[in-house]
Amino acid sequence: MEFRDYYQTLGLARDATQDDIKRAYRKLARKYHPDVSSEADAESKFKAVGEAYEVLKDPEKRAAYDQLGANWRAGEDFKAPPGWDAGFEFSGGGFTQGDSHAFSDFFESLFGERYAGGSSPFGQGARGYRARGEDHHARIMIDLEDSLHGASRTISLRVPGLDATGRVHTREHTLNVRIPKGIAPGQHIRLAGQGDPGSGGAPAGDLYLEVVFKPHRRYRLEGRDIYLDLPVAPWEAALGAHVKAPTPAGVIDLKIPLNTKGGKKMRIKGRGLPGKQTGDFYVVIKIVLPPAHDAKVKRAYEELARASDFNARADLGV
Repeated sequence: MEFRDYYQTLGLARDATQDDIKRAYRKLARKYHPDVSSEADAESKFKAVGEAYEVLKDPEKRAAYDQLGANWRAGEDFKAPPGWDAGFEFSGGGFTQGDSHAFSDFFESLFGERYAGGSSPFGQGARGYRARGEDHHARIMIDLEDSLHGASRTISLRVPGLDATGRVHTREHTLNVRIPKGIAPGQHIRLAGQGDPGSGGAPAGDLYLEVVFKPHRRYRLEGRDIYLDLPVAPWEAALGAHVKAPTPAGVIDLKIPLNTKGGKKMRIKGRGLPGKQTGDFYVVIKIVLPPAHDAKVKRAYEELARASDFNARADLGV
């Protein structure tokens, strides 16, 4: 998938005002409209212009895209980094030129269903309408340990908006957040009343924080299970051994059985993410070969080769 430069599509500089964006879109939409354009690729250009406008006309989407776009160029191979928009607070927005499926895979990877706008419940009030405040949404990145033990954290979110010149700017929204023990990636923390204020006496909306885990230097998470790749020496795997293995709860003694193969999974029950269905902890054996960096080690490899009839490619029939 290629990165799309929406400013380039509309022929604009990155500091363009919202009025600049609107004018550029109207001009290019007229130029490439399939009903009036004679260009062979008018329809695809018309769609590209509409997609660019869908993002840049919305200060919230534009602010997040601007942060991402600083590290990419048009046409480069692209994959959205995990939590790429973490820390931005969105109020919804929705799609006015079509839904996300009408646009490219690039757009879908960034602004899929998560950004579809919701609706607010309305009721009749004394001055016309009562409207509950709109909910806000944000992603936050937490450490695995925050979920394992529960934590309280101070977070700062960036709330996009427009300044007096029509350019996007952000303000900080600082909150104290309690991270529940056992929360999993993709789950939400609800902060009541932290969305938009209501009108006509109606209550404020809420702020929903979607949890994303930061990459961990040792562990990886699959569902509620935690995995560790444990390096072992060839003789430990072949002869069996007792080794130390780190876990989030502390270092444990682990018995490596005789003739253990690389990739073997060793399960420690109940050491994953806590919850109604607590996950497990898995140690995955990774056999690490010592380099033949001196004559002594090289001779040991040569002796092993003479002593063993092991064929590493026997499963391939060669």
